[in-house]
Amino acid sequence: MTTENEEESAQVITSDGEAHVNAEVGEAQVEMAGSEEANKMMIVSEDALLSLPPVAVEDLLSIGVCTRCIFRLFGIRGHTYSCSLLSPSIFSPLLEKPKGSDDHVVEHGFKAYGDSNGRHSLEESEIDPVFCSICLGILQFSFMGEKEICVERKHFNDVTESIVKLVKREGHEIDSFSLEVSIPPIILANERAVWLYMKKNYGSELWFSEKFLAEHISVKDALKLSITSSLETLLAAKSGISSFRIRLTYTHSKASLKLENFLERDQGCKRRKTGIVDNVDGSNVLHSAEGSEHSNGETDAAINRSLSRLQDHVFCEGFKSPPEKVNESCKLEFVCYRTPIYIGGRYLKYSRNVSQTRWVIDDERMGEASVEEIIGSHILPICRGDNYKFHAAGREDIDVRMLGSGRPFLVEVHNGRHVPSKVSIEEMEDKINNLEERLVRVRNLQVLGSEGWTLMREGEAEKQKQYAALVWISRPLEDEDLQTITSLKDMCILQRTPIRVLHRRSPLDREKIIHWMKIERIVGSAQYFMLHLCTQAGTYIKEFVHGDLGRTHPSLGSILGCRAEILQLDVTDVKMDCFN
Repeated sequence: MTTENEEESAQVITSDGEAHVNAEVGEAQVEMAGSEEANKMMIVSEDALLSLPPVAVEDLLSIGVCTRCIFRLFGIRGHTYSCSLLSPSIFSPLLEKPKGSDDHVVEHGFKAYGDSNGRHSLEESEIDPVFCSICLGILQFSFMGEKEICVERKHFNDVTESIVKLVKREGHEIDSFSLEVSIPPIILANERAVWLYMKKNYGSELWFSEKFLAEHISVKDALKLSITSSLETLLAAKSGISSFRIRLTYTHSKASLKLENFLERDQGCKRRKTGIVDNVDGSNVLHSAEGSEHSNGETDAAINRSLSRLQDHVFCEGFKSPPEKVNESCKLEFVCYRTPIYIGGRYLKYSRNVSQTRWVIDDERMGEASVEEIIGSHILPICRGDNYKFHAAGREDIDVRMLGSGRPFLVEVHNGRHVPSKVSIEEMEDKINNLEERLVRVRNLQVLGSEGWTLMREGEAEKQKQYAALVWISRPLEDEDLQTITSLKDMCILQRTPIRVLHRRSPLDREKIIHWMKIERIVGSAQYFMLHLCTQAGTYIKEFVHGDLGRTHPSLGSILGCRAEILQLDVTDVKMDCFN
């Protein structure tokens, strides 16, 4: 038989306030309520009661502090927070009821024993709900949904169900997840106000100096303790360090604005800037979430630092102790996303009409394709990501081929739903290499962590590159020229920013090293030859050959004492350890 409370808990309240019955959720919650695990968690909670001072618990309840906040303020740990039946009624064995009084403990809250000192009424009202004066409803699983409609969850399962639906709707394949929680700084202010109130009333008590707020658990950690186990079960995944993140962001604009205005007046603290996408019902997943979270996180950290520097008497000038009655819960937004997947390897480019990245000038595309698009367009669908970025260790001009062992590259896939297996990577490599046009080839593809980026960047500045250039000179090539060129080792040259790239590069003088050179004659030609050379990374090879009107010195032309022009250029090797 299903009780009235169980039927209520089986309703999933959507963000626009409409209720629909989810039979599966209801059955799961009923089963959990009656299971040994639920009973075990209740026993843990009852055992924890023995160490709590009754008068302090009654006082905290009377000023509107929720059950989970009371437990965390006294440093109680374990499975207590994940008990779906946790409510103020759990304290009934601890509290003494005045004789002849009709006041009693109710299922979802306490009636007040008196409010002559301005304490909150603990009797819940559907018309005028009161949320925890510290956590603002976070640990009561209540929040403001879309259209500013309050969504009250009787069990944490309702919250976790919403998160799981989002993860599954987005199609993420996971075996682990990392839970991140962001709370507004006003909660720390509320906690401090309660601490000052309790210190004033109970500062001389032994339990206050030993336990109260000395071993307390943060709201973030208490929320994680409440919902992590349920998420692990429903997602069939373990919580821990993971590339897949579930982020819950709580905000309370009205209360936070008051705090920020107070700090602005006293300390010049910058006002918080919002930018997280509204996503209570999971309709949207990630809208530049990383950037906005970073900005909000920095602002909140600054507010928290300013708050911590306030002396108690200054703090009390701006905030009541205990905190005021709260009739509005926090707004909850949540997103799920995967940190970038990096797929690295080396690419070879066989065409002199393919750019490294997509190249458009005045709405006109340059070249027939790009390395970036050829590789990225085959990697993105397999990873099922939102988009990608292409990174390479240097670049070659559109008319320069990339041969030899290839150039190291990374494709950074954002919010990938699938992490490719070794077999998938091999199939991906074969597909790119067997394209009909055969413009680009890849080798040694592999899935990497962020260390792939480090590997590629570590050797980039010091790497050497080898080239083969078809060169024409204005006079016949002599045997002495071959000996002169071959004898030059580790020659230092000075290059000013080439004229052809001045529109996009700073005008600088750069010292580069030509490690070695050799000339290969072309049979039947006296003025054409192949120049093979090895240089420091970043050397402008075309300008080294013709001199760029004296902007590169010495140049091949100045060494040979004649005019020199480069007709074709190939990169034959990029000497780096990564992806070999």
